[in-house]
Amino acid sequence: MCSESNEKKSEANALFSSAKYENAINKYEEASAICPHYLDYELAVLKSNIAACHLKLEQYKEAIQTATDALESLSRSEKAALEDAKKSSDDAEEHVEEDEPEEEIVSAGAQKSAPAIVKETDAQQATRKRQDDILRIRAKALMRRARARSELGGWSNLSGAEEDYKTLSTMSGLSGTDEKIVRAQLRTLPARIKAAQEKEMSEMWGKLKDLGNGILKPFGLSTDNFQMVKDEKTGGYSMNFNQNQKPK
Repeated sequence: MCSESNEKKSEANALFSSAKYENAINKYEEASAICPHYLDYELAVLKSNIAACHLKLEQYKEAIQTATDALESLSRSEKAALEDAKKSSDDAEEHVEEDEPEEEIVSAGAQKSAPAIVKETDAQQATRKRQDDILRIRAKALMRRARARSELGGWSNLSGAEEDYKTLSTMSGLSGTDEKIVRAQLRTLPARIKAAQEKEMSEMWGKLKDLGNGILKPFGLSTDNFQMVKDEKTGGYSMNFNQNQKPK
């Protein structure tokens, strides 16, 4: 991250610590605006921090969006890190092939007893650290998005929150507090999802019924004239028409 962007990030962190969340969002956004677009990991950290601010302000839609932006940036960063790791590995293999040491004769017993020594290159260490950092920020962004979805409610958001918590439940390195939150949410969300689904389906059918009644009214009919009857043998449905049913 460039020095100016990093300075603004530090200012934003201080504002967040002082509970000045709106001001912190502005500073994080300023830092994002001047951060080079190819620094996906650094941008993901800023976006995740903005999501934390939105959560504090109970701006759940904005928190969901910025956390999602952070996760997308992390995916790009992870892909780049893996490509760099592969390139470093290929370069190391080429170097060994070009500069082969003289053959050294070692007895079979010595081969079995001697521990294998694997030394990480600087590039490999940097790649491993970056991958660890990506996992850490991904967990934070997922926790923030899951909480925002859970707080916002609705069938779609609650289902999304459950998926996020399921992903988090498979991740290592979560704090004890976060693990408790994940377990608790995975216990309570299924019932909330079912209730939200039934409510939204009921509202949808109500709107469709109103629409149908508006169309049928000029003909002296209503949706009450049509009844869905289940065939117990096949499990399918058929529609019966009741001409005597008066429109409401």
